[in-house]
Amino acid sequence: MKTEPRPFRAPLPSLLALLPLFLLLSACGTQPSVETHYGAPLAVQPLPIRVEPVALPDEVMPLLVYHQSLRKMTQGELLKELSGLLQQQRTPKVTLQTGMILMLTRGSGDLARAQGLFEGVAASNEPGTQGLRAFAQLLSSHCAEARRLYDQADRLSTQLKDTTRKTEQLSDTVEALKAIERGLPVRPANGANGASTPGAR
Repeated sequence: MKTEPRPFRAPLPSLLALLPLFLLLSACGTQPSVETHYGAPLAVQPLPIRVEPVALPDEVMPLLVYHQSLRKMTQGELLKELSGLLQQQRTPKVTLQTGMILMLTRGSGDLARAQGLFEGVAASNEPGTQGLRAFAQLLSSHCAEARRLYDQADRLSTQLKDTTRKTEQLSDTVEALKAIERGLPVRPANGANGASTPGAR
């Protein structure tokens, strides 16, 4: 009488020796399950991975909404809003709001002042600025680019004024030359006074 072969079961020590291998695989993002000697699955949990904290969008979104509301204000309303912020305690958020207003006002040097405020927040190590530094750096870069464009526009405007002035001077010179030419006596045609009358000596 033949006996059926019994299923092979790995001894418990051999399975324990494979645990480091499964732990290594779990660190790569897999979660294998191992069948123990008693038939119960053994779940291998992945090793904890350290994740660096990132800036929460909740710290920036209110500032973006505030900036959109500023764009709808008149110059008088902006100056009134700026006056109210200057009376508040200087915090990173208030500093950024102040800079946002200075970006929209038309005062001389306001854009440079705004860039200075943004750079201060971007380089600050105060509590509460960690989630705002990248946003402040972005605003500072925007101010720098706007200032470069404004300076370029001023140079082009100055060059245009100089070209217009030179064109007007040249036009005045041409008109003066035309006036002098009109005041000169008319030259007689060739032979009008030098021709002799037939038979006259």
